[in-house]
Amino acid sequence: MRYCIEFSYNGKNYFGYQIQPKDISVQEDLEIALSTILRETIKIVGAGRTDTGVHAKKMFAHFDTDQLLSIPLIHHLNSFLSSDISVKKIFRVKDDFHARFDAIFRTYEYYISLEKNPFTQDSAWQHWRKPLDINAMNEACKILFEYKDFTSFAKLHADNKTNFCTIYKAEWERNGSELKFTISADRFLRNMVRAIVGTMVEVGSGKIQPEDLRKVIENKDRSSAGTSAPAHGLFLTDVGYELNENNKNELL
Repeated sequence: MRYCIEFSYNGKNYFGYQIQPKDISVQEDLEIALSTILRETIKIVGAGRTDTGVHAKKMFAHFDTDQLLSIPLIHHLNSFLSSDISVKKIFRVKDDFHARFDAIFRTYEYYISLEKNPFTQDSAWQHWRKPLDINAMNEACKILFEYKDFTSFAKLHADNKTNFCTIYKAEWERNGSELKFTISADRFLRNMVRAIVGTMVEVGSGKIQPEDLRKVIENKDRSSAGTSAPAHGLFLTDVGYELNENNKNELL
């Protein structure tokens, strides 16, 4: 039987989601917890991978087992796992469900603190020395919808089969002394969101104009874009699937 697990994590103490040869990862901790509690080797397949230091408010992964799982498993997992990972739900899915390939959209949020704030040092980019023009940054956001090829925002030498993505939403909002960037797309390239944010900050700082973003994208060259924003301000906040009550049975 195939199950899907919904969970969240603070990425500060992890070297990303995906298993690493020598470093601790979110995937490894989850697999160890599931394997220990279920007393069998469990391998999970995530909806994607986040880089070192990136967080997730909502992440999904699937795994297979012959056991019929029950509600207490969620409690047992949360008791076993560190405080950095929280399991929210576990539910049955069709045997051909795939957490990565069946996802129809993903949403990220990026946070920037406009004042020195000791309470958001691990969850927002502290960018308080220079003001940012949010109106200019939102003008630049509109340009993203004109393109599909985002090679300029892709990590160099990544193993992407294609650098084409469809962006559904991109906007900046201000809430007091904090800026939040929300971006949704059918898929994302590795480092793409942080590279976009870094370039947007150059727009907001007046280093480049909003319309200059077209040239950055059309150059299809990572060196044309801005420096990647720090990882700790980035959160995966949603992954969308075409699931309904006919093909899932939530345990909680």
